[in-house]
Amino acid sequence: MSRTLKNRLRAAGLWFATFVLMVTICVPGLWVVLSAFRPNREILAKPPVWVPENLTLGNFSKIFGFGENQVAIPVLDYFSNSLVIAITSTLIALIVGMSGGYAFARFRFRFKNAWFLGLMLSRTVPGIALSLPIFMIWSRLGIIDTKTGLIIVYVALNVPFTIWLIDGFFRQIPASLSEAAQVDGCTRWQAFWRIEFPLARSGIAAAGVFAFLTSWNEFALASQLTRSTDSKTLPVGLMDFTSQFTIDWAGMSAMAVIIIVPALILTFIVQKHLIAGLTFGGVKG
Repeated sequence: MSRTLKNRLRAAGLWFATFVLMVTICVPGLWVVLSAFRPNREILAKPPVWVPENLTLGNFSKIFGFGENQVAIPVLDYFSNSLVIAITSTLIALIVGMSGGYAFARFRFRFKNAWFLGLMLSRTVPGIALSLPIFMIWSRLGIIDTKTGLIIVYVALNVPFTIWLIDGFFRQIPASLSEAAQVDGCTRWQAFWRIEFPLARSGIAAAGVFAFLTSWNEFALASQLTRSTDSKTLPVGLMDFTSQFTIDWAGMSAMAVIIIVPALILTFIVQKHLIAGLTFGGVKG
């Protein structure tokens, strides 16, 4: 068998494996989206109805309180809670992450490697394993079932990863650029803001997207720390569609689509910076 034929067969096998993998990943999401536009009886039909017969917006109108058959679930409250918590925790994580990442990349201080290793090890602990101690501490502090309590948790979850990611981007920016700016009369802050920050902007955007998606989609800790509509997020609100004997799969799928859409919109808005951030590395010292 010739080398050219082997290469073509290898490339075809790689494409086929990639196709199978993408189908495996995308089919469940596609099924959820289709179920959001189907009546509950069609979702529960036996034998299963693979191709939707009746597409409807009734599931969305019900959960938003329109039409005759309404669902008593405060989706708008859950949405606003998720938005406030995710945006606030992401902004705080980015501010701390930029400060910490810049410090680790540019300065020398005692126990620097130990601090960095400690941050990375803290990220390896599963969040659900901390749910009980966090619940006990938060209950003593009186911040159970509050947005503040959940924001603190998400900031703690996101900061180690944000510092690690942003540190890598600042390390790839030559320090000589900042030094040259300072020689020309800039302060260290001006050199950072005018020279280094624009070069690392793509990496910071990537870190922000990951932090936002972590806060937006997190369920395990939110389900333990929230109780009422004052702080419940959208992922936790999905459980409101379950009862003792039945599950409203159509309504749950519609709410899942509501959760997915903002994340997709954010990703499309910053995709240019996200792709540049994930492939960053072209700056040479």
